[in-house]
Amino acid sequence: MLDVMIPSRTSLFFHADFRRFWAADSVSQAGAAVTLIALPLVAIGLLDATPFETGLLVMFEYLAFLVIGLPAGAWVDRGSSRRVMIAGVLGRAVLMGSIPMAHWLGVLTLPQLYGVAFGVSVCTAFFDVAYQSYLPHLVDDGQLVEANVKLEATRSIAQVGGPGVGGALVGALTAPAAIVVDAAGFLAAALLLTRVGSAGQGDDTRKIAGESRLVQEIAEGLRFVFGHRTLRAITLTAAISNLCGTVGASMLLVLLNRELGLSPFLCGLVFAAEAVGALVGSLLTARMASRLGQGPAMCLSVVVSGALWLLAVPMYQADWRFAVAVALQGLGWVVFMTFKINSVAFRQGVCPKPLLGRMTASVRFVVWGAMPVGALLGSVLGQGLGAREAIWAGVVGELFAALPMLFSPLRTLRELPTALTLPAR
Repeated sequence: MLDVMIPSRTSLFFHADFRRFWAADSVSQAGAAVTLIALPLVAIGLLDATPFETGLLVMFEYLAFLVIGLPAGAWVDRGSSRRVMIAGVLGRAVLMGSIPMAHWLGVLTLPQLYGVAFGVSVCTAFFDVAYQSYLPHLVDDGQLVEANVKLEATRSIAQVGGPGVGGALVGALTAPAAIVVDAAGFLAAALLLTRVGSAGQGDDTRKIAGESRLVQEIAEGLRFVFGHRTLRAITLTAAISNLCGTVGASMLLVLLNRELGLSPFLCGLVFAAEAVGALVGSLLTARMASRLGQGPAMCLSVVVSGALWLLAVPMYQADWRFAVAVALQGLGWVVFMTFKINSVAFRQGVCPKPLLGRMTASVRFVVWGAMPVGALLGSVLGQGLGAREAIWAGVVGELFAALPMLFSPLRTLRELPTALTLPAR
């Protein structure tokens, strides 16, 4: 949570560069949350996109994590993290700004939206990697916990409010005008980052010698992830969950806005409920893990959240049942956060520090790379069977996500191990 007492002079509230960095990241996160709902609504509302075409748009929004997910970290290490972040937010501003410009000129097309979605995903992938690399240079080691608490708190607030604000902006200003506001936010973030110092990096970070070394380091990360029985199970569970979850997510706005005729604001409430649920779930995670044991709590988290989302599907109707669906969607995220948070802690605990970067890149490639595949599958199912049927397929698939963990040592593991206490196989 954010500090509620008067901050001491050692607080990061008095760190001018961190304040600018914090503000820039908050604006960027809010912009990303608005984009999440505004871009598909442009496709559906202005271009009359079919379910297949809308699903393809969602696929392009995640495609960069599959295409460049593994080498992005190594590429960032070859330059300045701060410059990469500035380029990332400027790129998103230009790409998003091209949409209302093309609309007002009467030349907006779906291929342009696909190009913008993919370009934004590339910028986001690089920004996220650079952001994680830059923070330890910006603040002292003793301030890292405080810095991450502040950044994650505002990130959660942005995720809670962003989709709802995005839906309200689309409803009040139309989708193109809402995207203008979104692009302006990215520009503001870039300006804030230009005022942040080099943070001891000297704008010259580690260099990696040669492409052969890059390939070798990527292979080392993949071998560690898939050679470790329990880590492999957690990674596969997360990948299946993301794959099936994106099948449904790619068709959710098609169902709500196109088929049920719900307003952009009501559509945004679904995403806001998910973010609120994630925030509440993060506060309850430690209690759940303490009571059930961390391994069993993770397994139960995936099973119960999948069941809640399954119950939500038939409740998505244009009447009072919509409120029930939103509540169930949010509750699913309350429960799912136990798996999400503990899986990160597990990865950090079992991985030797020299491998952390490569391990993280490998997991992100598998777990996030499943999302464009799920979106493509959702678009095919949505076009052939219908949006609701595609969502049904996704949530049913989520019920099977826990299987890799249930057939691993994790199901009876009371406490998460460290690299010294759990063998790799």
